[in-house]
Amino acid sequence: MSSEAILSIHSAPRPAPVPLIDLVEQHASIREEVHAAVDAVLDSQRFILGDEVVGLEQEVAGYCDARHAIGCASGTDALVLALMALDVGPGDEVITTPFTFFATASAIHRVGARPVFADIDPVSFNLDPEAVAAAITPRTKAIMPVHLFGRCAEMEPLWRLAVRHGLAIVEDAAQAIGSTYRGRHAGVLGTIACFSFFPTKNLGGAGDGGMLATDDCDLDVRLRRLRVHGDVGRYEHLEIGLNSRLDALQAAVLRVKLRHLESWTQARRENAARYQERFSAAGTAEHMVLPTEAPGSRHVYNQYCVRVREGRRDAVLQSLQSRQIGCAVYYPKPLHLQPCFDFLGHKPGEFPQAEAAAGEVLALPIYPELGAARLERAASAVIDAVKQTAHRSITIPFRDAARKAA
Repeated sequence: MSSEAILSIHSAPRPAPVPLIDLVEQHASIREEVHAAVDAVLDSQRFILGDEVVGLEQEVAGYCDARHAIGCASGTDALVLALMALDVGPGDEVITTPFTFFATASAIHRVGARPVFADIDPVSFNLDPEAVAAAITPRTKAIMPVHLFGRCAEMEPLWRLAVRHGLAIVEDAAQAIGSTYRGRHAGVLGTIACFSFFPTKNLGGAGDGGMLATDDCDLDVRLRRLRVHGDVGRYEHLEIGLNSRLDALQAAVLRVKLRHLESWTQARRENAARYQERFSAAGTAEHMVLPTEAPGSRHVYNQYCVRVREGRRDAVLQSLQSRQIGCAVYYPKPLHLQPCFDFLGHKPGEFPQAEAAAGEVLALPIYPELGAARLERAASAVIDAVKQTAHRSITIPFRDAARKAA
């Protein structure tokens, strides 16, 4: 080979990285709308609550088919406020999943209650209703399912448990705005629902923000009071609340984005379908479990997470990173094994499905602007990495997940 040919090979530009998520592209597509909305708030000099927040609350309530929506400062605050409004506190227990973002369990602890973990279903990654039933005690006050990665939890058996035992249900819908369960939207599947507007969410703001939704008029009134220090007006405080008001600037940005949410959701779902088709055609089923969608429900794919058998996930992740394909692990350590929850007394092996998922789950790019070319690069890199690291060993939890998915 000539020196010129060698030089040509070595000087060929590498393909641009495929990011796990790209917020810049999305902003560029709505830049003028967002700037006009923000400028209007700046001109008004009304930054806390006000007409923009009221408008967003009404629009989110309508989108979710809820009677009421209440803006607050973050998704974490939404969880705390929901528990406060339900009078959950010291001596109470709240059942939730160990396989989720930290805020879910921390909110329970923050109000003085005890997080009680129940294992997950290996296919949906959501709470296993049978495990929830086994975890109920006389101290149980509420169940907090998480609609993880954009797929609603299996709610019907949880509704039955809640009615039978007189429990509230707090939906952690932080990752699931727009998702549905048997035709009903996340946001109206429990007593109170909690949304996050963290920038990487399907509906993300320009900073932190949150929202609660409920069909209960009394809870609506109390949540609105709790978010402003328990004040009912004129410095009359009926109870001790929080300072958790949604900024008008955030509301203005979110109102613009809400108008585009359905088209973005459809793009995510189309990307997921392309992955499914590509991976199925490549014969990766024996090595990798793909996300699924429950009949009559809608997955909104805040994350597109596959399961790679235990011991090989990290090798696949490193291979993708070497090829500049964005990927991430959600979540590498279940909550029952977090050092801050040592006082709960849990040990490895207590929640085997959650622990198996933590060792096998890998998130791939799914954002709306991904496009066919970048998706193909990501899919091809995954297929190559999975095949290169394939071997015969397989864990029992993975085998169960593959059988259920089939």
